[in-house]
Amino acid sequence: MPQMDFFYFFGSCYAYLSVMRIDKLAAEAGVEVRWRPFSVRDLMTEKGYSLKSQTTKMIYIFRDVERRAWLHIIPFEKPPIWPTDPDQLANRVGIVAFDQGWGREYTLTSFKKWFEGQALGAADSLRTIISSHGKDPDEVISLANSSETRAQYDRETDAARQLGVFGSPTFAVGQEIFWGDDRLEEALAWAKGEHPALTAASRPESLQA
Repeated sequence: MPQMDFFYFFGSCYAYLSVMRIDKLAAEAGVEVRWRPFSVRDLMTEKGYSLKSQTTKMIYIFRDVERRAWLHIIPFEKPPIWPTDPDQLANRVGIVAFDQGWGREYTLTSFKKWFEGQALGAADSLRTIISSHGKDPDEVISLANSSETRAQYDRETDAARQLGVFGSPTFAVGQEIFWGDDRLEEALAWAKGEHPALTAASRPESLQA
């Protein structure tokens, strides 16, 4: 089965759209997706780039996400609390959840709650979300704050860095990267070997007849 990596950040508005869409589209395409939370915030900081100071751009992003949500029949009542989760705890809980086999469910619940008005990484909300999946919040949060999980989160971020990822969401098929929710369908086509840019001469060996 073709494979694709899905790099995303809890706190990325455009990632919300992809989180809500990717399972159905990937299943229809017959592509296996590896969900990979990473710190786009760290990568942006390294490049001296911050959205916090770009008020006009954020107004546009919120409106654009709202339009795309309506386009794809995804719930959108109002812009989420942003910026959010300064310690990136929600992301590290994601690392723990995937290690334990409930990462996708946790991700979907977290993004839904965020767009329902709850702050990502906030203690009460996070504990409720973890409990809703039958897990012990104290245990999960302790693991998320451990040096081992922090190191694993850093490794995922470094994997994104090495690929040249600079934004969330990003989809990667081998070394080929596609940035933005509006590139999801294109990334899946590439994974299937059906993208028009994949000429016979340029196709990876695994995709050649």
